[in-house]
Amino acid sequence: MDSDTAVRLTAWVHGEVQGVGFRWWTRSRALELGLVGSASNLRDGRVEVVVEGPRVACERLLAMLRSGATPGRVFQVTELWAEGRGGLSSFVER
Repeated sequence: MDSDTAVRLTAWVHGEVQGVGFRWWTRSRALELGLVGSASNLRDGRVEVVVEGPRVACERLLAMLRSGATPGRVFQVTELWAEGRGGLSSFVER
């Protein structure tokens, strides 16, 4: 898979990431990178980020999620890579 092939990245962000503007920040960074997808609060306190786009852009977002420069405090980011599925046209906060 080359760097221009659309991939899907699902990232589960653990830490103090709800109620601190984290989803809005993630949406802004994803849009800057040309990615589509969503950022959703989970009941257990994590945020689930699902994005699709070129692998290099997804990798950049993943690095930003882990950078320590996010709102709140990120303790861990777990990732899952898959082939892009399509069907996403924007980025939404849930």
